[in-house]
Amino acid sequence: MRHILFVCTGNTCRSPMAAAILKNKALEGIEVKSAGIFATNGSDASEHAKQVLENNQISCSHRSQPLTGAEVDWADLILTMTGSHKSVIQQHFPQAVEKVFTLKEFSGSGAFDLDVIDPFGGSMMEYEETFRELQQLIDKVIGKINE
Repeated sequence: MRHILFVCTGNTCRSPMAAAILKNKALEGIEVKSAGIFATNGSDASEHAKQVLENNQISCSHRSQPLTGAEVDWADLILTMTGSHKSVIQQHFPQAVEKVFTLKEFSGSGAFDLDVIDPFGGSMMEYEETFRELQQLIDKVIGKINE
């Protein structure tokens, strides 16, 4: 079983969408979770994030959770939404340095910009743009994992 953890800031937009997208692929042998660097415990995903997922026939049952050592230890692969998320994890959890990548870095898409756009507080169109970006990146991640 391969454990993949997506990490963003508040665990209400990008990482829950990324986790839902990957879970929806129903890949055998892959378990997915998400967490946030500065997340509170138990918040729902943002309304726009839930709507975008629903519009794309992806179910999402989500409650935010802060990143803890338990999640870091659980994960075989930690995919962050930004370079700063990656740095924070590597500083606070030095045992995880080898398994932390930005999503763009791991997918091979981040030559210059390693950050996935944060739609928090933005329009539905911004959430849709982030969703499309996440979908493309996750498809590349799946290809890389299956190599």
